[in-house]
Formats: sequence, C-alpha cells, structure tokens
Amino acid sequence: MNTICAISTPPGVGGIAVIRVSGDSAIPMVDCLFRGKVSLSSAMPNTIHYGEIVTRSGEVLDQVLCSVFRTPHSFTGEDTVEIACHGSLYVQQAVLHALIDNGCRQAGPGEFTKRAFLNGKMDLTEAEAVADLIAARSKAEKNMALAQLKGGVSSELQNLRQKLLTLTSLLELELDFADHEELEFADRSELAELVKTIDAKLSALISSFRQGNAVKNGVPVAIIGPTNAGKSTLLNALLGEERAIVSDIPGTTRDTIEDTLNINGLHFRFIDTAGLRETDDTIESIGIKRTFSAAEKAQIILYMCSVTDPAPLDETTATRWKTAGKQVFYILNKADLCTPSGESGQNDQAHAALTNAQENNTFLLSAKYDSLEPLKQAIYRAANVDVESPSLDATISSTRHYDALVRAREALQHVRQGMRDGLSGEFLSLDLQDCLSAIGEITGEITNDEVLGNIFSKFCIGK
Repeated sequence: MNTICAISTPPGVGGIAVIRVSGDSAIPMVDCLFRGKVSLSSAMPNTIHYGEIVTRSGEVLDQVLCSVFRTPHSFTGEDTVEIACHGSLYVQQAVLHALIDNGCRQAGPGEFTKRAFLNGKMDLTEAEAVADLIAARSKAEKNMALAQLKGGVSSELQNLRQKLLTLTSLLELELDFADHEELEFADRSELAELVKTIDAKLSALISSFRQGNAVKNGVPVAIIGPTNAGKSTLLNALLGEERAIVSDIPGTTRDTIEDTLNINGLHFRFIDTAGLRETDDTIESIGIKRTFSAAEKAQIILYMCSVTDPAPLDETTATRWKTAGKQVFYILNKADLCTPSGESGQNDQAHAALTNAQENNTFLLSAKYDSLEPLKQAIYRAANVDVESPSLDATISSTRHYDALVRAREALQHVRQGMRDGLSGEFLSLDLQDCLSAIGEITGEITNDEVLGNIFSKFCIGK
C-alpha cells in the first residue's frame, strides 16, 4: 500500500495540530524531513521524539513532536508517524506539502480507518463507530458509539454468526451423505431450539434500532396545537434563543421549524409546527399538512393550547398517537393570563381543560415567564433512554445494520417454516447461508468496494 498523510485535527488555528502519516514508508519518509537527536528510522516503537521538520532545501518549518508506531501496533496496523506541530494554518499546510513532495499521498475521507479495517484492526461496525464517536453531540451518543467501538454489537453478532456456522456445517455434512437419507447429523429438535434462540437475539437487536436511532439522530419532539397557543414562544424558551418568529397574528408559523437541545446528556429535536385551524390559505394549508406529518414522525408530542382558548385534542387523534407508542403531553399555556375564579371564567376554562386531560401528562404554565425545567425533565423521562444504561452496549443505530438484520431474520424465518414443513437439510442450508450473508455484511466478513466506499466517504479527512 502507498503511504498517506493528512491533517487529523479540525480545520482552523489552534495551539497544536496533528498530521498523521501511515504506510510502509511512513517512518523513513518523515525521517527525511526530521532533524532531532534520534533518527526516527532507528527509534523504538511507541516513543515520542522532539526535533524540527525541515524542507529538502533546509528551511525549518516548525519545532515538532513525532510519535512513532510500528506495525502492527498502530491504529491502522501499519507503520505510522503522528507529527504534533504548532497550530498555524501556514505551518500545517507547509508540513503537509513537504510530506507530499517527499512521496506521500493526501489521504481520502476515512482512509486511515479504512486501512485499520482492511488490516484486521477492527470490523466494519467498529469502524463505523469511529465516525459516530467523532460526530457525537451528547453523552448518550458518546456512550453508544464507544460501546460499539469496544465491540459491543460486534460480539453479539459474532456469537450469532458462530452458532449459524455450526448449524450450516452440520446440515451441509448431511449433503455429503445424501445417499443415506436416514442420516441426520443435525438433530432437528436441537436445531429448532437453536434457531428460536437466534431469532430472539435478532429480534432484540432489531427492536433496539428505534432507541439507537433516536440517540444518534435526536429524539423527535413535535410541538402541536391551534394558532396563537404560544408554540413558537415555547420553542424559543426551551432553546434559550429567538429561533421562531412570535406574533399575535394567527398563522404566523407556516412551516415546520426545527432545532436541537441537549437534556441530561440526550439529544432532542424540537419541531415547531403550523397552528391547527380551518383555512383557505393554500400555503398555510400545506403547513398544516406538514404539522400532521411531523406528529407521525415524532416520538414525543407536546399538544399546546391557551387558557384563553383551551381547545381539547380530539379523542380519535389522541388514541391514534398513543396506539402508535407516542408520548403525549398536554400543555395549557399563558397561565399568567388566568384570573381569580369568577372574574372572567378563564380559570374555570383552565380547570376544565386540565380535568379532561391526563393529569400526570399535563402542564399549566406560562412559556413566556415560567421555568420550563419540570417540562424538560418530563420530556427526558418520556424518551425512556438511560444514557448510562448497559443496554446501549448492544444497540443498533445504523440504518445499514437495521436493514441487514431484518433480512437476516427473514431468512431465519424461512428456516423455521422449512423445518415445520419437513424440508431437507439442503433447502434449510440455503436459507441459513442467506442469514449468514446478511450478518456478514454488517461486520464486514462479506462486503464490496461500493459499500466500503459509501461508508468511509462519510468520514472526515484525517480519520
């Protein structure tokens, strides 16, 4: 393989920048530019050396620290040198250009991690976890990515794969003795029990995708209700900034507005929606359709109305949302406008709205003036994700993994049906091979250049 180099620290000026070099000629290539007390070519592995990087013409570019790693004990599994230089943009680019002039090639996105995968330092799920860890925006994302990087998902899949390989080998052994139809090397009752166990494991991994996807992409929370209920005010108050336009004019919000918030180490995506009302305005009607679309995609719904107009949520919609597994909170806003009972009837309206809603999921508040901390904590609990939970260790967060697991389980279902129908080991073995192939796609035992290219193209350069 040729030797590659790239700046591994984020773009911009900082105290220190790191330039990574990896490949068969990494150490001698850097050594040609390095001037210090010890030659890097003779340096012991896993050591750091102080010196200067100079050009071929002898110009000193910077004072640096060079970390030397020798194959196979490096991130990529190849000889690697990491050059820590000062964070000047000029210095970073000058050192990089000197390396390229000396025979290195600029690394592509994710090429270091791709080499780690190809050299057997990690499987594909662990390689993808590197990108997830870099992109983590919350504690839950970090914990989940770190668990996958340590092999949490990989170990589960490897155990399943090993059991499937055992089944397949026994069934294929029967094919070698096809002339003796009475021979069954794979006991069918034990086979049925093992297939049942594997099916349960696959089902659990597939079910974990909802939680994993929410952790990775943020738990979607839709703010829904009639016009002038204060939805945009609530969004702004939750975020602590003026994200949405607030106006007394009904129908101001005509499209969904989305922003994110971290609550207790978990990422949430709050979506402000167009107010619900009858309208002949074409644009507003489109916005209202998008409101219901946002509700369908949301995991948590904040249904909001005002004490001045406590429009209840119709039971059909409420039932549909709850049947779909959504957590629904009822928010009666503008509590600051409540007057003593008997003066205007507004307090009675508020009481009636609270009575009609589920008490434990209802908040009477003023989005403009009140602390929203109780509401935030309720939303966090409704997400039902413990950021410290060991369950995150074997949680699926990748759509690619989810798709492969679904196909693996479908193939296993065919095996179970085939056993019930009394099919021969030859046909059962074919379905087991399909199951093995789907699982192998996740970990990388079975893959192709197109899949690898798609995965690693999403990485940043330098990683």
